[in-house]
Amino acid sequence: MKETLSTISQKTGFSVTTVSRVLSGQAEKYRISERARKIVLEEAERCNYSPNIIARNLRTNKTNTIGLILPSVSNPYFADLSSVIIAEANSRKYTTIVLDSMESESNQEACIATLMARRVDGIIVAPCGTDPAIFEEINKKHVPVILVDRFYEESDLPYVTTNNYSGGVEAINSLIRNGHRNIACIQGVKTSAPNKKRIAGYKAAMADAGLEDNILVVGNEFSLQNGYLETKLLLNRNPRPTAIFTLSNTIALGAIKAIREAGMKIPDDISLIAFDNNIYMDYLTPPISRISQPVEDMAKLAVKLLFESIESHNRVNTKLELAPDFISRESVKNLE
Repeated sequence: MKETLSTISQKTGFSVTTVSRVLSGQAEKYRISERARKIVLEEAERCNYSPNIIARNLRTNKTNTIGLILPSVSNPYFADLSSVIIAEANSRKYTTIVLDSMESESNQEACIATLMARRVDGIIVAPCGTDPAIFEEINKKHVPVILVDRFYEESDLPYVTTNNYSGGVEAINSLIRNGHRNIACIQGVKTSAPNKKRIAGYKAAMADAGLEDNILVVGNEFSLQNGYLETKLLLNRNPRPTAIFTLSNTIALGAIKAIREAGMKIPDDISLIAFDNNIYMDYLTPPISRISQPVEDMAKLAVKLLFESIESHNRVNTKLELAPDFISRESVKNLE
């Protein structure tokens, strides 16, 4: 006889509702006793009701799931990052629960609560905000946490990121070598560590070239709208920048829209360099020069570190910065 919720209910003596809530992982939410939960899970596993991860958790204390929290799933950069992480986890027979904090600390806390309720075995996160306390507590008392891309500068939490400082320096030096002196920078989220490092690299390169007075940083989001609005304003400055350094691919797309609306051409009227890489940037007119982050390596290393912690039951304290690459295309004009 095929097992159903009803037959499990009959054999255990618990209602169909209780059985359903236990098997869907909601026992804690509905305050179902540990005894009832154990009986239902044992019966579901005994009769092979379904390949039930929660049932296996009864034996292994694992759910074979990990959590992934990103600040913007719609951002192509984070979409690429999540794709690799999901594939890597899948190769280890783990399911990845992907949640979007939407750059909100309160949303991030809700994401954490969701993952903890689902008893994930570990969490990979590109965090928003400046307070690492909640992740530190989870990493210490509950499940391992690995930061990817973004990190907390004053925290011991392990992370894998890009050397954003060197990327910022390299982008500006390439513009300076091409004769640019009036270089504006459109930044993303001001509090994120990668953004701060990129800004530091921009300022250092400008200062080394004796261009401190020309430093100009505007913007506050890794979004198309931020790139679009800030570029509109930059194009109306006097003197107008000869080049713009955008700190994400999404900012770059907004900047390109504003430049085209102004009847200007890249690089004839203004040069552009972006931070982040995506294949579509080679299909724009012109193709865009950019700082490429090693997304695949970052994602694979983050997963590797997480599973080292899960399998060894020990927390890692690894902090990795990977070197970016500069991809030279046709969006920079030589002024010399």
